[in-house]
Amino acid sequence: MRDSNTKKILVVDDDNDILEVIKIILEDEGYDVTTLLDGRNTIDSIISDRPDLILLDVMLGGIDGRDICKAIKSDIDFKSIPVIMISASHNLQGLLALPESPNGFLSKPFDISRLISLVNGQFAA
Repeated sequence: MRDSNTKKILVVDDDNDILEVIKIILEDEGYDVTTLLDGRNTIDSIISDRPDLILLDVMLGGIDGRDICKAIKSDIDFKSIPVIMISASHNLQGLLALPESPNGFLSKPFDISRLISLVNGQFAA
């Protein structure tokens, strides 16, 4: 049974191996992790699961994660949910300056301690 204080994280990436690795790492840290293999159902998943944090890949096989992030951050019901963008492209730091910007950025391949630090940092008081 899930502790009601356990933070829920939604991870969206089109690479199943990356989803599995992130899920294992974050579950070992005590988080409740849901994964999606493409971006098409992200908003539906947010509505049904109400995650406390979203890890979102930039390139989702034909869907741009930046557009999904913008939709989340533009929605009154979802804009308070932190979003960390993940990408193999290392020149996306400029994303953080946009009005609907993500709350963080993680480059692939990622360092496990960096992932944990970024995620834990979203829940620090």
